[in-house]
Amino acid sequence: MRLLHRCSCGFNCSRWNIYNRISRWCALSLGQCYAIALQGLSGSLVTVEADIADGLPMYALLGLPDTALSESRDRVRAALVNCLETWPNKKVTVSLSPAWLPKSGSSFDLSIAIALLAANGTIPNQSHADTVFLGELALDGAIRSIRGVLPSLIAAYGAGVLTAVVPLENLAEAELMTHMKVIGMSHLNEVLRWLRTGTREEHPELDLHFDVDDAYDFSDVAGQPLARRAAEIAATGGHHLLLIGPPGAGKTMIADRIPTILPPLTIDQALEVTAVHSIAGALTSRSPLSLTAPIVAPHHSATRVAMVGGGSHVIRPGACSLAHHGVLFIDEAPECGPGILDALRQPLESGTISIARSIGNMTFPARFLLVLAANPCPCGKFAGRGRGCTCTSIQVRRYLGKLSGPLMDRIDLRVQVDPVGRVDMARTELGESSALIRERVIAAREVAATRFAHESWKVNSQIPSRALRTTYQSEKSAMNFLHDELDRERLTARGLHKVMRVSWTLADMKGHPRPTLEDVQEAHGLREGIEM
Repeated sequence: MRLLHRCSCGFNCSRWNIYNRISRWCALSLGQCYAIALQGLSGSLVTVEADIADGLPMYALLGLPDTALSESRDRVRAALVNCLETWPNKKVTVSLSPAWLPKSGSSFDLSIAIALLAANGTIPNQSHADTVFLGELALDGAIRSIRGVLPSLIAAYGAGVLTAVVPLENLAEAELMTHMKVIGMSHLNEVLRWLRTGTREEHPELDLHFDVDDAYDFSDVAGQPLARRAAEIAATGGHHLLLIGPPGAGKTMIADRIPTILPPLTIDQALEVTAVHSIAGALTSRSPLSLTAPIVAPHHSATRVAMVGGGSHVIRPGACSLAHHGVLFIDEAPECGPGILDALRQPLESGTISIARSIGNMTFPARFLLVLAANPCPCGKFAGRGRGCTCTSIQVRRYLGKLSGPLMDRIDLRVQVDPVGRVDMARTELGESSALIRERVIAAREVAATRFAHESWKVNSQIPSRALRTTYQSEKSAMNFLHDELDRERLTARGLHKVMRVSWTLADMKGHPRPTLEDVQEAHGLREGIEM
């Protein structure tokens, strides 16, 4: 006998019983798991919920998805069917929460598939309650690599999630998160087998070695003692460098070798660099973590977006962020388009780049050492003896005038690179190696680090102006020299502080407890040695 309930209509009917049964059935048609939505280098934990209900077959994706994410329906459906799983012939609703947060990319494919299978009852919800799923699905169920795995895992760990499933191609990068259990999968079938039985295929361990590129060495540079010393000073104190000289003098060769004399990155710095390169998709699967400072050398025809970052739909870091904790080298600097170099003025001062778009505001790190190389004139033969130069004085001034005054005021070292002479080219012995120079750089940086042990900065180029005026002044005779140059308007206030920072670097290299008059004069000469 069927038990009847009295409903609000006043008649005996089974409406409430039927309602309860439907409610219990609906409760079993909801599945959820976790994913990560990235905004720049920061991420937010996203709850992916899938609901399967009676109704005409349809698929609705909620939560401000972009175009790539909206197309996940066809990828997920084909992947499930080709993995012999059932695609529900009902009304399917997928919600990405929080709904107000914009979400982009194909990294949600795997999490959507898992939520749908959980809603369909083919996998238990409890099997992945504390797991984040990242990966793009191919039509055959293969899990493809994605961008931003490392910053995604950092965000997941910050939200309290300790287990993650990532594409196998991104496993080397993901295993840098040593505090999490990271599982690399190459196919959707592997994920389902692991969720249903707890077993998974064992993949060979990856060798997470620290790459040190020794292809370039300063011993290859013939002559150029002044440019070599300027490069060592720049590497020691993190000072920006301008090299001006004719073609073939060795400007590019010197700039390419500056990363070889920089100290190895710390683990924290290497993680920051890896995270930025992961967002940009510039990582290799076998060497995600390198202790060598990066060098980025964009072509002089690069756009403003390529240089500082941006994008209309997805904001990506530019060259200045990819060079974070490394070297940004711009060859043929006067050939850059209008405003390209001036866009670097903000990151040169703050060490970050802020990008504002209609889809949101993002800030990327951009603490780099800027190296500019330029010819002295359009034909390039004005330097040295000036033989063969066909440029007029107006053309020379107009050419170098493309390097704006505000930008040049932020350059600490300006060096003339003369053509290599016959004597230097005829020598058979090589110059100092990068390893020897790097030892001196590390020793001088350790002196600075000891002095700044209780400060927020560690290199001389980052000493705040207030600290220069109060705590880190040079000897009295050196300060009098600088104030005289300031009174004669040969130095700006920013230029004075730049000279003081370089003088501290010279003092560390020479073993002086405080910059002397000689140190300040050398720093001033390196800054004002070229008339722009």
